[in-house]
Amino acid sequence: MKALVLTSPGNIEMKEVSLPTLSSGRALVKIKAVALNRRDDWIREGKYPHIKTGMVMGSDGAGIVESVHNEEHKEWIGKEVVINPNIDWGSNPDVQSLKYTILGMPVDGTFAEYISVPVDRLHHKPFHLDLLQAAALPLGGLTAFRALFRKGELRADQNVLISGFGGGVAQFAFLFAKAAGANVYVTSGSDEKIDKAIKMGARGGYNYRKQSTFEDLWKTKGGFDLIIDSAGGDQINAYIKMLRASGKIVFYGATNGKPSKVDFYRMFWYQLSLIGTTMGNDQEFSEMLTFVSKHQIRPLVDSIRPFSKLAESLQDVTKPNKVGKIVFQV
Repeated sequence: MKALVLTSPGNIEMKEVSLPTLSSGRALVKIKAVALNRRDDWIREGKYPHIKTGMVMGSDGAGIVESVHNEEHKEWIGKEVVINPNIDWGSNPDVQSLKYTILGMPVDGTFAEYISVPVDRLHHKPFHLDLLQAAALPLGGLTAFRALFRKGELRADQNVLISGFGGGVAQFAFLFAKAAGANVYVTSGSDEKIDKAIKMGARGGYNYRKQSTFEDLWKTKGGFDLIIDSAGGDQINAYIKMLRASGKIVFYGATNGKPSKVDFYRMFWYQLSLIGTTMGNDQEFSEMLTFVSKHQIRPLVDSIRPFSKLAESLQDVTKPNKVGKIVFQV
């Protein structure tokens, strides 16, 4: 079978590799669609822990179960599934275990024609989605769901700001918050992306290349109850000023690095919270799929490309004009 393999630090190659073998408790899934994440490009660049060469990359995938090892799991055969990429989250729902990993590094992932996974990683594809849309869900959807609902404790009618609209997690945070009945605003460095978000129901949008403090928002709109951020850096202090009393900033990345300072005075006086999060536990993955089905949410797909173009497309995940996920048909 063909698979995208990290052959050496910084190098990837579409190679012919052996078909996975099944052991007890596992299923063989014929992959029909996969999607890119920033994580995949970081792995290629060597900016991720526990990197091993020779591994099949990829964390997002959907397909059809072709076979199972155990007779008691035969009802899965022929089913359309989306794969939970969590491995060994552990028993504590609040934080992942020390053994926690994600499909695609350091174990073989979804960027292949077939994958062998434990049966408990299989979930029925939401009926309203095709396999291409379903493949866009796992990492981004799970991260956004936990950030909004477990960490952010989002409620209907709250004011929510999603930074970096267009990114994988950010688009899901936007879609989920809207479905939950929140008043959703976005930031972006692109007026075109902001216009798209407003057409999709955003209450407002702010171009961070033109507005650094968004004073018109927090002074006239009453500020935010919750801000979901992926970038970190010194913009954190602008966000702190934009929060209502007892508001929360939940962040799942730090692409802009560490802030040079943090306004602790305002944080303690207004009872604010700065909360880190990453991925989500297995129960949250199930809850995320249920939420997507209940609200008939369809992921934003930037483009659909042939599997053969996967290696050359990896760097496109960082392009500023992208809105939504890049998906590949296998």
